[in-house]
Amino acid sequence: MLRGLKRHTNNLTAIVTVADDGGGSGVLRQELGMLPPGDVRNCLEALANVEPVMGELLHYRFAEGSLKGQSFGNLFLAALNGISGSFDQAVSLMSQVLAITGRVLPVTTANVQLEAEFENGAKVLGESKIFYCKKREDCRIRRVRLLPQRPPALAPALEAISEADMIILGPGSLYTSIIPNLLVEGIARAVADADALKVYVANVMTQEGETEGYTNADHIQAIFQHSLPGLFHLCLVNSASIPREVTERYAQEGAEPVRYDKNACAQLGVELVSRPVSTVRNGYVRHDSQLLAAALLELHAQRSVRIAGLGKYRTE
Repeated sequence: MLRGLKRHTNNLTAIVTVADDGGGSGVLRQELGMLPPGDVRNCLEALANVEPVMGELLHYRFAEGSLKGQSFGNLFLAALNGISGSFDQAVSLMSQVLAITGRVLPVTTANVQLEAEFENGAKVLGESKIFYCKKREDCRIRRVRLLPQRPPALAPALEAISEADMIILGPGSLYTSIIPNLLVEGIARAVADADALKVYVANVMTQEGETEGYTNADHIQAIFQHSLPGLFHLCLVNSASIPREVTERYAQEGAEPVRYDKNACAQLGVELVSRPVSTVRNGYVRHDSQLLAAALLELHAQRSVRIAGLGKYRTE
């Protein structure tokens, strides 16, 4: 989504969760005591304006030795974290080095962990453990929470939300990427109070180990339960067809195209807007960056009216 939007505007702010504790991010978090760099790094790479070699370097993962599986981009951000006063300052420095379009902000600089509680009462602490616990318990996630609870939001993140013309939630993992942002103190309220057009970009496929069997309304209900009812009133869903052989392969992993229930969404106060925004690459269904950006900009043009002299938008 960021790669697509940066073609049209440089007025972008990505607000990113810092609850990850798995993979290379988890190793750096444990060994260096820093916030996990992975999700932030991905957004920085998407917005970067660098030579192809630098882009390849950021993506490079070491294949052997003690650094096996670790990405250079993570290590780069870790080094900047070591020479700066805080993680958000390190992100700012890396943004300058990569000449990114827009900004990337961690939602909080608190050292948070994600805990999930399942419908059978089981609990698990650690974002990376939720997948395996859900597979073992074989029931839905009832709720997730951050520990410590209600950590303070980064002030520039709150400011960016209040000043935004459009706020986009998703696409991404429901319980481990989207909802954790809304559990940070002040973020959900800032979104609710903002004058911006608010759009939830629905996932195209359900996610194994997290949202098996979920409809689009189930996703929305979970977001509202963890934040505020009526946090947004528009949901962009995919209408592009997905080849049968691709859906059959996903089905083997317990995933399927997200089913859209227009009536159930209407009961939640959310209007569905359907656009062909997906593509298939290397056998995987993904949002197409250019189609998704175009659909979002079209929605903004259709649903927002600029108030003359004030430089602000209101939602129609």
